[in-house]
Amino acid sequence: MTKLSLVKKRDGSVVPFTPERITNAIYRAAVAVGGRDRKAAEELSAQVVAELEQILPEGETPNIEMIQDVVEKVLIKNGRARVAKAYILYRDERARQRAKRSDSDRTPSGNIPWAKLWQVLDWSVAHDVHTSQSLNNHIRSGNLPELATSSEAAYSEDVENAANLILDRRDEVRVVFIAGPSSSGKTTTTIKVGERLAKQGFKLITLNIDHYFHDLEMHPKDEFGDYDFETPQALNMQLINQNLVELFEGKEVRIPFYDFKTGKSIPDHTPMRLNKHEIVLIDSLHGLYPEMTEDIPDNWKFKLYIEPLLQLKLKNGRYARWTDIRLMRRMLRDASHRAYDPTQTLLHWHYVRSSELRHIIPYVNTVDTVVNSAMPYELPIYKAKLGENFTRWAQEYKNDPLRQDAWERADRVDRMFKEIDAVETDSFVPEDSVIREFIGGGIYKY
Repeated sequence: MTKLSLVKKRDGSVVPFTPERITNAIYRAAVAVGGRDRKAAEELSAQVVAELEQILPEGETPNIEMIQDVVEKVLIKNGRARVAKAYILYRDERARQRAKRSDSDRTPSGNIPWAKLWQVLDWSVAHDVHTSQSLNNHIRSGNLPELATSSEAAYSEDVENAANLILDRRDEVRVVFIAGPSSSGKTTTTIKVGERLAKQGFKLITLNIDHYFHDLEMHPKDEFGDYDFETPQALNMQLINQNLVELFEGKEVRIPFYDFKTGKSIPDHTPMRLNKHEIVLIDSLHGLYPEMTEDIPDNWKFKLYIEPLLQLKLKNGRYARWTDIRLMRRMLRDASHRAYDPTQTLLHWHYVRSSELRHIIPYVNTVDTVVNSAMPYELPIYKAKLGENFTRWAQEYKNDPLRQDAWERADRVDRMFKEIDAVETDSFVPEDSVIREFIGGGIYKY
């Protein structure tokens, strides 16, 4: 039992001291350099706690920086130079992020697809749905079905364009990546791109990246018992790369099977071979991450990035956040397909966003095309389904320093919903809409 009971955060708040957070930080750094020895991380963490107890004056509360300094010292002292380097780099990156922006959701300007963004804004203005008030006007005039038709047509045009770009490179493309952050609509877009290519005689073979998860016991947990599935290191990247190389060499591979009920990976489970004129199609959160395909020639790859690039200005002069739209989408999907309470999704979202900013967003400008999956009519539907939850969370987590991230998101969405009318029915949403991936009732199986 440690003598330490409290720790001071950077914002000055004091929260319970949790040694497991040190273990997780060390383990995460180890995973980043290829290690997965949880017991070693626990032993190193115990040394950190012992060192803190030794150097800390009686009755003094350690702060985050002090703890991190001791972690670095213990790692180096134990000959864990590579782990220490990964830890230091991660710590430095987080410090730079804090210095650059006060808002943790702001995307670095160099990674914004400006041309696509201006196209979406132009469309929104032309259809008079670029403000919360104009959206309400569509709702109150009964014009939402027409707006839905126009929105779906714009999305379909993006998908058609992506398919045509692939066809233009039909002689060299071997693998198509549908990439993007969580709940951006990758699965539906993958299906639709596949349908269009199939009409042109292409045979598409899907490689399900979810089956490459490491065993659940290999993932670090936080003090709330929450696993981080969002990091690329949750996947066996080396095996994905190896299997793709072998497939393109004409070999048969046996891909693993991941049992989500048990959290176990079954190796060498499903046989797979590519025939002539077949293209690998991958719908993956980390499709842009270099390590996944480091041995595949770049000209063999086609990269599609998808994001709900909604351009809707609110009364405070700010725009509705894309990450908030995806958070609500994931809440609905998690509740429907994983039996998760929306609260669980909210409390897990900081992992999602952190991983996106580190492992997805930096590669946006390396892609071949961008698809906008935002539908202006989706927010009124989400308010009807989730609005009361956000009001409750905004109150429940207001003064909880351990739930600061959850409170900020809940409060922001709650304030946005206060100026948007709710729409109780989703009957006007087409059965093949990307929105059906999250609200259900569609023709596709997910």
